[in-house]
Amino acid sequence: MVALSVLLVVAAVFAVQHFRSGRTQSVAAPEVVREAAAYGAATPGPTAEDRATAKEPEPGAAPTTGAGAEIVVDVGGKVRKPGVHSLPAGSRVEDALRAAGGVKPGTKTDGLNRARFLVDGEQVMVGASAPAPPPGPGTASGGRVGAGPAVPVSLSTATTDQLDTLPGVGPVLAQHIIDYRTRHGGFRSVDELREVNGIGERRFADLRDLVRP
Repeated sequence: MVALSVLLVVAAVFAVQHFRSGRTQSVAAPEVVREAAAYGAATPGPTAEDRATAKEPEPGAAPTTGAGAEIVVDVGGKVRKPGVHSLPAGSRVEDALRAAGGVKPGTKTDGLNRARFLVDGEQVMVGASAPAPPPGPGTASGGRVGAGPAVPVSLSTATTDQLDTLPGVGPVLAQHIIDYRTRHGGFRSVDELREVNGIGERRFADLRDLVRP
């Protein structure tokens, strides 16, 4: 009886150990797998149903771009394709000339800074002279004393001849204006005209309403 009891106890202990070893146990995933899951490395691609239900872009629809990705400039004068052109932000005058088909042969571009950065909405005139101003009061026909251009002259794009139409501005002072904008990449405001060599307060007061940046 004693031997039989011992045998039954041993059999019961063995059965309990075998039952415990047969149960499933949770195992932690390896570090590499957990990191890949955290970064979405195993994210499945779109299914065939998703591709079938996706809306195709309409023909001729313009691609969307982020805010400030393009600027619009008006290129006029002696270029092959004058008009309004859209350019990437950060473009220069040389890029605008290229978009307009290039400068026509024989056109002088000495007063044009091709390396200047463009700003949205500006106009680039190539080789065009400013319209002759009408004779002012107290001036002889064709005289320039007290006369001014019919429209404001752009300090950032005007040629030497265009600047020369301003009252009190001769070839020397016009060259000083061009030298200043070449060094500073153009004019951002009319008040910068005060910093040009040869322009005092009195001359600035005469010019401020006849020019634009």
